[in-house]
Amino acid sequence: MKTNFSLCIISLLLLLSSCANDYTPKPRGYFKIDLPKKAYQTYNSSSPYSFDFPAYAQILSDVAKNAKPYWIDVVYPQFNGRIHISYQSITSKKEFNELIEDARTFAFKHTVKATSIDESVISYPDKKVYGIYYSIDGNTASSIQFFLTDSTKNYLRGALYFNEQPRLDSIQPVLDFIEKDIKVMIKSFRWKKSNSNNQKAFIPLPPSKGDK
Repeated sequence: MKTNFSLCIISLLLLLSSCANDYTPKPRGYFKIDLPKKAYQTYNSSSPYSFDFPAYAQILSDVAKNAKPYWIDVVYPQFNGRIHISYQSITSKKEFNELIEDARTFAFKHTVKATSIDESVISYPDKKVYGIYYSIDGNTASSIQFFLTDSTKNYLRGALYFNEQPRLDSIQPVLDFIEKDIKVMIKSFRWKKSNSNNQKAFIPLPPSKGDK
């Protein structure tokens, strides 16, 4: 009888002890992502621009109904993402100002879900490549956007998108990986046959210290 009573007491104590411990749920797990080795090649087609892009990515022509000449996508099949590139020739100061404002509008339309949006100046005076780089933090459809221009004749806009529900904690390693590629693309970017030397700039050229 005493033995049974002792077992009951011990069992009760163990039960109370286990209930007192706080339960901490395990963090959500994600599949391991194998990132390829960095390697680049030059995109040098009939378009009025060229740049270096990853060897593990593909460049496809934009086939959307509203696509214009020289619009392309830098596609990452293994990451289900792409960098959409759109090009526009500049014919007037009014058009130039509208394109710059459009780039800002497209970036800041993600304000609802973004935790922050940072702007950085892009400036390579020796190549007449200037622009703004937008870093968009949070669970947004696009995390990186930018535009490039020679400030007189050419304008190009880029935006990174993933074809899946935006979830920053799961795509962060891939985002960091592709961001390095985008910076290589921008740093290697060149205009072809630009007549900028003979034209007046539509805007004051930005300072050269904004190296992206």
